[in-house]
Amino acid sequence: MKKILIASDHAGFKLKEIIKKHLSKKKLMIIDLGPFNLLKVDYPDYAHKLSKKINLNKKLTGILVCGSGIGMEMTANRYKNVRAALCYNQKSAKLARSHNNANVITFGSRLTKKNIVLKCINIFLNTKFKGGRHTKRINKI
Repeated sequence: MKKILIASDHAGFKLKEIIKKHLSKKKLMIIDLGPFNLLKVDYPDYAHKLSKKINLNKKLTGILVCGSGIGMEMTANRYKNVRAALCYNQKSAKLARSHNNANVITFGSRLTKKNIVLKCINIFLNTKFKGGRHTKRINKI
């Protein structure tokens, strides 16, 4: 069973809970790293928590949600083995995986509609990295 790590800040909490329900229906193992309520928190704390785990285990996949998705993406990409992509439509999710071999997807709960987020997640989880010329480029990051 594929393990999916998920975390958010307070702004992304409600969307994180929706995503968890969606993934549970698909029989995926979800590991929620928090937060567990709507109290205000700092997004970097949760991005670091998730990214540290993926940095140590490249087989893991992550989902991060904050108000814009930008802060989570920037924090996650500080880790050597993390390639986080802020996705906002189905094409961006497909390219993040197929061309960039992203292993973390980030969303802005205030900027992207729930139905688009769920479609992006489905594409992200089911798209394979193409390799080839893209591998050379990934190695330059």
